Amino acid sequence: MSRAPRSAAARRSWGEDDTGCTILHVDMDAFFVSVEILDRPELRGLPVIVGGEHRGVVAAASYEARAFGVHSAMPASRAKVLCPQAVVLPGRHARYAEVSREVMSVLADVTPVMEQVSIDEAFLDVSGAVRRMGSPVEIARWIRAEVRRRSGVPASVGVASSKHVAKLASTHAKPDGLLLVPADATVPFLHSLPVGALWGVGEKTQQVLERHGIDTVAELAATPLTVLHRTLGVAAGQRLHELAWGVDARRVEPTRVEKSVGTETTFAEDIADRAQLERVLLRQSHECAARLRADGMVAWTVAIKVRHADFTTLTRSRTLAVPTDLAHDVHSAARDLLAGVEIPQAGIRLLGVRAERLTAAATTGVQSALDDDPQQARAERAMDGVRARFGSQILRPASLLGNNRHSAFKSGSGDLS
Repeated sequence: MSRAPRSAAARRSWGEDDTGCTILHVDMDAFFVSVEILDRPELRGLPVIVGGEHRGVVAAASYEARAFGVHSAMPASRAKVLCPQAVVLPGRHARYAEVSREVMSVLADVTPVMEQVSIDEAFLDVSGAVRRMGSPVEIARWIRAEVRRRSGVPASVGVASSKHVAKLASTHAKPDGLLLVPADATVPFLHSLPVGALWGVGEKTQQVLERHGIDTVAELAATPLTVLHRTLGVAAGQRLHELAWGVDARRVEPTRVEKSVGTETTFAEDIADRAQLERVLLRQSHECAARLRADGMVAWTVAIKVRHADFTTLTRSRTLAVPTDLAHDVHSAARDLLAGVEIPQAGIRLLGVRAERLTAAATTGVQSALDDDPQQARAERAMDGVRARFGSQILRPASLLGNNRHSAFKSGSGDLS
């Protein structure tokens, strides 16, 4: 079962002195579900699952669904067994990206020292905003209220003296809360947690630690470094020991470079028809290209991902002669890559497109591939303007109109990695 939401009193239980706590972690609560409820208020209070409506995985679950044990990355079949009454919705990444931009614009109004780490979370260093906006906690309160006002979705905020503790604090503040961990309460806060809460402790590492009798952060902190080095390796053991004692010197990095942007589709039924698969690639290419343009990036490489019915997965990639942010170029490369892949008679269950080796469009110093065809570039950028004004679903290529037979959850479309 998932952790029960903490009360507002519990969220404030670590103290009120925010001196030196200038790192904020802003995390949207069940973001995809929150956006769906924003657009469909009648879903509020119901168990809601985004993604996995066919054979994929759960992308997000409401707290009502989590109470039944449903969580993200869970196979759809398992989620339906645990919570058969859940409302299951397909993912709408374009809509989530719209709301994400609204949220990030709020954070950018606070400070330029912002590190967006995913579509629904970011770190801020507010040390330069204190004189203008008040204490870190006051800034956190303003952020939560302003995000709600501008975007309509809730945000939880953790305030601490380091990135690691700020992220943990925002997790404990959920849903829709704020938690400050004062600098002098950092170690007691950490030592109250299970070892799996530490950044970098995944399922396998947690199992290794538990086999050595280490179940809590406090127990890990008390373990001699020589034992941790022998158990986890020198680098991992050293890093986790430091985190257990609140040592985290990482700064908020506002110039994080995105390496790729992509989307993938798990089909309701396996598809063997190449024409249908090419239409899927076209839709995915438009999504990728629109996100590239929104982020001011161009891509040097296009890759595809193909998963067979037996879960055998392969990838193919091609480096372009010049970078692009146009769907025409992305789709052309992706279609050529797919042409070199043998499609089994039984069909494939997943297909994805990814634009890689991203570079800021303003600094490439080269023309995009279709600058010699300005009509194509103008058409795609005009589509961006129409969608921004009237919604992401208002406009699409003619070849995709009415082609919803194989609509499916885009399981990887939320990542900018």
